[in-house]
Amino acid sequence: MRYMIIVDVGSTTSKALLFGEKGQGWRLLERGESGTTVEAPYEDVTVGVRRAISIIQERTKIPIIQGDDDFWQLLVEDFLATSSAGGGLQMVVCGNIGKLSAESAERAAMGGGAILLDVFAVDDGLSLFQRMERLRSLRPDMVLLSGGVEGAQVANFLVEMCDFIRTARPRPKFGYSHDLPVIYAGTSSGVSIVEDLLGEGFVVKTVANLRPSITTENLEPTREAIHDLFIEHVMSHAPGYGRLQERVSLPLMPTPTAVGDILTIYARSRKINVLCIDIGGATTDVFSVVAGNFVRTVSANLGMSYSIGNVAAATGVENLMRWIPHSHPLSDDDLLNRIGNKLLFPVTIPAVLEDLWAEQAAGREALRLSFIDHQEIAKVQKPQGIFADTLTDLPEAVEIDAFDLIIGSGGVLSNTPLRGQAAAILLDAFQPIGVTQLMVDSVFMLPHLGAFARIDETGALAILEQDCLIPLGTALAPLGWVARGNVGLTISGKSCTGRDIQGSARGGELVCVPLGKDETAEIQVSVSGGARWSGDLRVTVRGGVSGIILDMRGRPLLFDKEHLTEYPNAWLLELTKGERQGGNG
Repeated sequence: MRYMIIVDVGSTTSKALLFGEKGQGWRLLERGESGTTVEAPYEDVTVGVRRAISIIQERTKIPIIQGDDDFWQLLVEDFLATSSAGGGLQMVVCGNIGKLSAESAERAAMGGGAILLDVFAVDDGLSLFQRMERLRSLRPDMVLLSGGVEGAQVANFLVEMCDFIRTARPRPKFGYSHDLPVIYAGTSSGVSIVEDLLGEGFVVKTVANLRPSITTENLEPTREAIHDLFIEHVMSHAPGYGRLQERVSLPLMPTPTAVGDILTIYARSRKINVLCIDIGGATTDVFSVVAGNFVRTVSANLGMSYSIGNVAAATGVENLMRWIPHSHPLSDDDLLNRIGNKLLFPVTIPAVLEDLWAEQAAGREALRLSFIDHQEIAKVQKPQGIFADTLTDLPEAVEIDAFDLIIGSGGVLSNTPLRGQAAAILLDAFQPIGVTQLMVDSVFMLPHLGAFARIDETGALAILEQDCLIPLGTALAPLGWVARGNVGLTISGKSCTGRDIQGSARGGELVCVPLGKDETAEIQVSVSGGARWSGDLRVTVRGGVSGIILDMRGRPLLFDKEHLTEYPNAWLLELTKGERQGGNG
């Protein structure tokens, strides 16, 4: 058997996965985790990596690694790694007009796997002193400088931005001994100015203009440069990464870049649009692939442990309370106290049902707010003023009805007591319209598979479907509202096994029609009572833990007795009925 080890070095945990290939293709064999050792007292990331791999060896008895923390070597053929340790790749963007060049640079940075620390533009309203103070306090890994469509003459903004960067002289987070990388992706007529003003004290990398014209973007060269500089000038200075780089079969990848790669490969292979959300303790990452184009955003203060207080403050107690079931009523103060306890003790898990409701309510709101943030980046905005008449053809925000598949990841979704709860959270947070498949990544294997795809793309896709993604079901959700008691949605058809599929839902209801996770069905859809269906009336759906989910609660959700039944026990029992019966529906 051929073996492969892939490690994702996170900010707090290093996760190692062992894959094996024999006869019928690659499969996941075992996983091991250890604390990331990028900080004191170890200050050597390879210590945590070795320990995570050693755990796998102890469990499987397969000879994988030999040696101690200081001197060790792997006995397998392939060893790959991704990393977001030390806070991941952190960038600052500088541009000309905030709604044009700076926003294009934001999309390029996000797609390159970066966390965006700040955006500076000539029209940002800040004084030179304010910009300098902010930039000096950030300690980014690199700076992205853009501005000016191709062929435009160099304007004063470029000199202004270069002088600002040179005067502020920001220092990288991994020490003061190396120069900060600066990527210039603006008009080619400004290359000599940038090299002259920033050539000393910075590492300047010039790439093709990311906005060749007012109405077009060219983000890929910038994203490739971000990745190359991350490996060459950022990770090479992080504690122990030089030793790790010597051992891996291929260069290290930023974790978000690896996730983006596997999602893009998967979306293109199935010819679908994908939305993926990873909700962590401090941040929530949102990834989307629409028409083959990948976009990633980070909501830096929306998380489920260290940032759960920010979620409550951002959304308000009223929005949290709407997700608390009437059978387990909580006062406003009780709900906020439970969220406050989670903030004080971030690594705890819910001990009683009320804590679970509170945490899942916060999870719904964190996802909802993060998707709003994502929509601001996953589009090209139409600026005001002199360009308004020339940009009428630019796309608007990516709406939820654009997605065929929603994938949820992170503790609040991956570790729900019942899988149907994960389906309920995704339905409530995003309110998908039409036909939408729901899945959950139970172990967050996506970064590992993004690295895996560089060696065997077909094998990575097979593992993604077999060992990573758990089908929750397919949701059918019409537009409009139907009065309670009136039938608004009816389906009929046959499964791939020849079984008859029948079901209907009345206004305010959420009904699950059994369909196993390995089953598909061809069904006919009909709506009535004021419901509206904009797509094909004959569709193919895939089953899952909760089967086919008929969502007749209306869009957007209305929380009043005229339109909606009490939330959410009736829905949750329906969504998890298949699990409680011990089957797939």
